[in-house]
Amino acid sequence: MSRYVLGRLLGAIPTIFLIVTISFFLIRVAPGGPFDLERPLEAKVMENLNKIYHLDEPLWTQYLLYLRSISQLDFGPSFYFRDFTINELFAASLPISIQLGLSALCLALAVGGMLGVVAALRQNGPADYGVMAAATLGVTIPNFVVAPVLTLVLGVWLGWLPVGGWGDGAFVNKVLPVVTLALPQIAVIARLTRGSMIEALRSNHVRTARAYGLTAYMVIGVHALRGAILPVVSYLGPAAAALLTGSVVVETIFGIPGIGRYFVQGALNRDYTLVMGTVVVVACFVIIFNLIVDLLYALLDPRVRYD
Repeated sequence: MSRYVLGRLLGAIPTIFLIVTISFFLIRVAPGGPFDLERPLEAKVMENLNKIYHLDEPLWTQYLLYLRSISQLDFGPSFYFRDFTINELFAASLPISIQLGLSALCLALAVGGMLGVVAALRQNGPADYGVMAAATLGVTIPNFVVAPVLTLVLGVWLGWLPVGGWGDGAFVNKVLPVVTLALPQIAVIARLTRGSMIEALRSNHVRTARAYGLTAYMVIGVHALRGAILPVVSYLGPAAAALLTGSVVVETIFGIPGIGRYFVQGALNRDYTLVMGTVVVVACFVIIFNLIVDLLYALLDPRVRYD
């Protein structure tokens, strides 16, 4: 197992290298630059800024300098937030995004899994149709529609919850963004759990467990659910990476100072280092969570072994 993990981590190095290379050159294809303003800066000021940030050097030189920088886990200075480095911005924003994403992930797993199991046990019944209708609705309605509606109803009309801000991580400030993030994931997890649970309940080993007279809890909660959870685990790899590294839409709408909001500001202001740093962090999270998913497969399914 340790050899497999080490091999996957070493294999991730060329993947990250390729992502960094493509992102580095792609972002510079976009028109404009980090110091292009509505009122242009003086030529001497622009020359000094380009010199300070090495933008006056050939592109391949900038690329090599950036590779050397990130190899030392230094994402460089921010072109827009000039009093901060990217590492300092991430140190402040990434924990907030992780709190938000982890809360949404736990809520989606608990609610979506429960709804999926209920729908599978009541297949073709009112509960099944109701869960699937709600799940379809949750998948089709995007976050940028759900967030304003929840803000308008629960924040403005009823006044139960604040409509924005982080509030030093207060519970009331987390409710709306967490629910907004979790709703689409609840819908997807419910659909995945229902489909795999129906198949698991019809499998031979579950029928054998029932024939032995095991309780409903043992049959459903231990034997059937263990196999039914595998598709959900596969989905959780990229989903967890996306949630834990922040949601661009949700953090922007609710004014949460997470990594997703900084990514939007960096993209709009051509902050090359901020955008590149966000891409690298997201890529690392995707690789790590996909590895965790593969390891969980070996724990849940005895037929899977990494020797």
